[in-house]
Amino acid sequence: MSRKFLAFDIETAKDVPGDDFNWKPHRPLGISCAATLASDSEKPQLWYGGMAQSSPSLEMSRAESAGLVGYLSDRVAEGYAIVTWNGLAFDFDILAEESGLNAECKKLALEQVDMMFHIFCVKGFPVGLDNAARGSGVKGKPAGMSGVKALQLWQRGEHQAVLDYVGQDVRTTLELALLCERQKVLRWITQKGTRSECPLGSGWLAVEQAMRLPKPDTSWMTNPMLRSHFTAWLGS
Repeated sequence: MSRKFLAFDIETAKDVPGDDFNWKPHRPLGISCAATLASDSEKPQLWYGGMAQSSPSLEMSRAESAGLVGYLSDRVAEGYAIVTWNGLAFDFDILAEESGLNAECKKLALEQVDMMFHIFCVKGFPVGLDNAARGSGVKGKPAGMSGVKALQLWQRGEHQAVLDYVGQDVRTTLELALLCERQKVLRWITQKGTRSECPLGSGWLAVEQAMRLPKPDTSWMTNPMLRSHFTAWLGS
């Protein structure tokens, strides 16, 4: 019997200058919207500021963000495994700050399956969601769309385009998680355009399990990324 997954993704509300998305010096970023999609559901559930009003607000309030944390915690209690792509270093860090529920978000972050973090722990380098989707034959982001573009659209009031975008992100995340869990391998397109893969003999590992994997040989890298890049916000 396959595991019950719940894909999760957020979009931030404030602009980050530069091309490298070095966001931490510019926090708090706020959350414009988010999406979740359960493996036994057909449509994503969308979250955004002002859901009870006639039109969305620029960002989710603390209470609205806390409501999203409560929903995620309830789904985990029902047996779902939250699955993300870079949710450890980004989505749950942001959600902890915006909701004020640090302990709850740290617990969720450790229990989730962050597919990118799993691959990083095995390989020593991260892989992008779009490259993984392309390599696995899964539909990725719409052409011309990105997190930065989504932010600009949201600020201009083009909310539906952004909600469609974050909804597609969780569809991609969920489809990739289920496919790789079934095939026991993740395939992706490298930055050089070649194909690569990583076996998943036991399926996807939760973050706290991936953290216990032996560290890979990164002696060939000039400046290898450390696991602390993803986990530092969790504290001791």
